[in-house]
Amino acid sequence: MTDINKDILILGGVSFSCRLITGTGKFASKTLITPMLETSGSQMITVALRRVDPGSEHENILDYIPDAVTLLPNTSGARTANEAVRIARIAREAGCGDFIKIEVITDMQHLLPDNHETLKATQILAKEGFIVLPYYMPDITVTKQLHDAGAAAVMPLGSPIGTNRGLEMKPMIKMILETSSLPVIVDAGIGRPSQAAEAMEMGADAVLVNTAIATSADPAMAGEAFALAVRAGRMAYLAKMADESIFAQASSPLTGFLRE
Repeated sequence: MTDINKDILILGGVSFSCRLITGTGKFASKTLITPMLETSGSQMITVALRRVDPGSEHENILDYIPDAVTLLPNTSGARTANEAVRIARIAREAGCGDFIKIEVITDMQHLLPDNHETLKATQILAKEGFIVLPYYMPDITVTKQLHDAGAAAVMPLGSPIGTNRGLEMKPMIKMILETSSLPVIVDAGIGRPSQAAEAMEMGADAVLVNTAIATSADPAMAGEAFALAVRAGRMAYLAKMADESIFAQASSPLTGFLRE
C-alpha cells in the first residue's frame, strides 16, 4: 500500500511534499498571500520578476512569502527567447534562485505561449544551470524537444490563462502524460478544485493554480480547497482506480439467494 505521506515530487533535485504550486498575481492585497500559503501548504510559488523589488522598503512581494517556500520566478512579459533569458538572468542576480518558469507570449489576444521561442529559451537557460520549467501549448513533439533541451519539467496549459475553463486540452495532456519522462505540471486555466483533482487523477505530477485562488472571495479557503483536491486526485491516481464500463455490473451476486 502506498503511503501518501511519503509521496514526494522532485523538481531539479529539490523535494516537495505538496503538489499544488501557487502564484502571486491578481490578489486584491499582498497580505492575502501569506495566509493562502499557510492553508494550502503550497511549497512553491511563482512570481513575475517585475513584481520583485528587493531594494524596496515598502510592499515588496517577497516579504509576504515565507523563506521555506521555493520561489519560481517567471518570465511574464517576455515576447522573445532573448527577453526570457534576460529576465531569468536578472532574477538569478536578484537572489531568486535557479528555478525559472519560462513564459513567452506573442499572441496578445489569446495570451497563448509561443512554443518556438519557449524552446529556444529552455535550451539556453538549461545550459546555464537554471532549473527550467517551460509553460507551453500542449504538443507531443515540443514535449520531446523540451526534454532534449534540458527542461526539469514540462508545463502544458489546461486552457487559456486566467479563463478558469479547466482541462480543455485534456486529450493532448493525456498523450503528454503517456509519453513524458519528465514531471508534468498542468498550468493555466484551472478554475475549480474538481478540475485540479481531475488533472491529478489523470497522472499529472502537480498543478499550478493562481487566478482561481487569488480572485476568489476567500483566497485562504480556496487555497486549502485546491490543496485537498490535489491530494485527493493524487491518491486516486496512486490507487489505480478501476476503468469505466459500458455495461452495468452488479456489486453483489444476483443468483443463489431467493432463486437459482
